[in-house]
Amino acid sequence: MDLGLSGRTVIVTGASGGIGREIARGYAAEGADVVLTYRNARDDVETLAKEIGERALVVPYELGAPTSATALVAAALEWTGRIDVLVNNALRTGGRRPSPDQSFEDVPDAEWVETLRCNIEGYIGLSRLVAPVMRERRFGRLVHISSGLVTDGMIGAEYYAAAKAALHGFNRSAAFSLGRDGDILSNVVMPGLTTTARNRSRLEPISDAYSDRAPIRRLLDAAEVANAVVYLGSAANTGITGQAISVTGGV
Repeated sequence: MDLGLSGRTVIVTGASGGIGREIARGYAAEGADVVLTYRNARDDVETLAKEIGERALVVPYELGAPTSATALVAAALEWTGRIDVLVNNALRTGGRRPSPDQSFEDVPDAEWVETLRCNIEGYIGLSRLVAPVMRERRFGRLVHISSGLVTDGMIGAEYYAAAKAALHGFNRSAAFSLGRDGDILSNVVMPGLTTTARNRSRLEPISDAYSDRAPIRRLLDAAEVANAVVYLGSAANTGITGQAISVTGGV
């Protein structure tokens, strides 16, 4: 299947590792020019850029910082003159891993407010910047990476899940606004527990229990999640919009 991505410009935030890196690889494999963003892991994203070659541009990006988002969009437009796809993948978890011993009311105010602000304002802010470019060209795809925690829940993930749930509401209404101005689609992808190069060893103690709940009896890996993101962000997707799609192996 021709996904219609050759020559298109795709921004992938948080492309230095995990699912983001596989998303960037997926778009590059389809012939797209890919803008790779990072916050701290510059070496990792530079390695990915070398793998992709001249069709990759590396740009630093701070989720939730309006000046950083403006600079990112300006860099993409200066590079190719267009933005066809935005994949909002970067995230901020507040600096600590969820713990069953943690009560949500004990999280410091500065930490939970930052988690909410960055993960929802950051996604909306960047979407607002690329929307006029897409409306002018009458083509565009937004794919927002959410989390299965929105529906499954987990102790310690209250504020992160709240931000992602808000993203679902934004996406649904934004799809109506964007769709009236051309072939512009917006969707949310909800990964579940996903194996990546970084977390593989950490997930081993719990992977069997999670896999037992899945119809396919295993965890998905990052590339499998990326496949869904690449399709939703492609010209081959002509009618899926305003949706929150679980990519979890059926859990």
